[in-house]
Amino acid sequence: MSISISTNALRGARTPGMGAIALAGTIGTIIEWYDFLVYGTAAALVFNRLFFPNVDARIGTLAALGSFAVGFLARPVGAAIFGHFGDRVGRRSMLMVTMVGMGAATAAIGLLPTYAAIGIWAPVLLVLLRVLQGLALGGEWGGASLMVLEHAPSRRRGLFGSLVQVGFPIGLVLASTMFWLVSMLPDGDFRAWGWRVPFLLSIVLVAVGAFVRARLPETPVFQTTRARGEIVRRPFFEMILRSPRGFLTATGLKLSEVSWVYLLTVFAVVYCTGKLGISKSLMLNAIMLGALLELVTIPLFGHLSDVFGRRSLYFAGIAFTVVFAFPLFWLLDTGTPWVVVPTMIVALNLGHGLMFAPESTYFPELFGAHVRYSGASFGFQVAAAIGGGIAPLLATALASRMGGTAGVSVMLLLLALLTLIATLSARETRDAPLIEPGHAAGRSVRA
Repeated sequence: MSISISTNALRGARTPGMGAIALAGTIGTIIEWYDFLVYGTAAALVFNRLFFPNVDARIGTLAALGSFAVGFLARPVGAAIFGHFGDRVGRRSMLMVTMVGMGAATAAIGLLPTYAAIGIWAPVLLVLLRVLQGLALGGEWGGASLMVLEHAPSRRRGLFGSLVQVGFPIGLVLASTMFWLVSMLPDGDFRAWGWRVPFLLSIVLVAVGAFVRARLPETPVFQTTRARGEIVRRPFFEMILRSPRGFLTATGLKLSEVSWVYLLTVFAVVYCTGKLGISKSLMLNAIMLGALLELVTIPLFGHLSDVFGRRSLYFAGIAFTVVFAFPLFWLLDTGTPWVVVPTMIVALNLGHGLMFAPESTYFPELFGAHVRYSGASFGFQVAAAIGGGIAPLLATALASRMGGTAGVSVMLLLLALLTLIATLSARETRDAPLIEPGHAAGRSVRA
């Protein structure tokens, strides 16, 4: 049975309540990123002493960052699992599952006994909970992006999609603020119980997010896909086999940006506090100020992607990364607060924000509606696993082995080159429709 739905009808279905839909998409990503980034901050500042105490300090730091990386490696698995059900069952239900799962894992970390209390089980349980965090975040981002994108007016998809990305700096501000507050405690209190507070706060945030998201409607694009009978049986494999270019392009587009931001928020904290003797409160303040500015720059860059196209933002971000890869560490090495803080702010907004802002719009636009959740999520999360999970570890090892940061800067240049290749091969999607007419006919089934 053929079902046709006019473009005007779809536009009319998307426009009402857009503010509420954008809020619901954003608040979930705030919670997810807060939970994920709280772990990263704790890994850089305290986990080496509490969960990996019986090893050399350098090895302990690498082990703590390794547990941080495990969450990234779990994210592609979460993307494949939740992407499958998001394309089969719907975007809305997956958003609730991922948010509750992330909140539960984060709160459990806040209650976890340390190595001194239960021995080897402490790091084992820590890693397992980190895996659960990664699985949940792997499905969260794609669902939130599609929920907003597939409701948004066609000429403002970049702007509304970028609001989902604002969840990252807000989550970063919340995580940094909480750790800044508890880091003011005496060191003994901070190690005994203060570090747990940011993790336990997740319970409150999830309750608020669940209330907001429970009222979300399913997207009109998914409803149309289902009504046409274009729900495929195995969307993940359909995406890999029939849309490999979109997946590889999305992965390449993400590599430079995600490596850059996690080197700033994880490796730079470890390097500056450990090697340069800069206070952890100064580094957290610098990150927080940079993230606060991103609350403005990310929507601005999202709007500019509607005006000039998605690829233009990527070319600008790549150019900045190439130019700043070496000066970034030269400026940090001064150890001067009035140099370090502006450096972190500029690096975060231009090395990260320029490319990060259009991702929640650009990546889904690269795929057809029947595999969009799977494709956008998996490409995003595979790159995150490579660039975000491995990059801080590799940077720490390079800096330790070479006695400086030149190797880290070269790594950033190589990753920028890969993203440049992906950008050159990518198609512009600013004016592309979100629903193609009947492309899945003949191999689709009803859900």
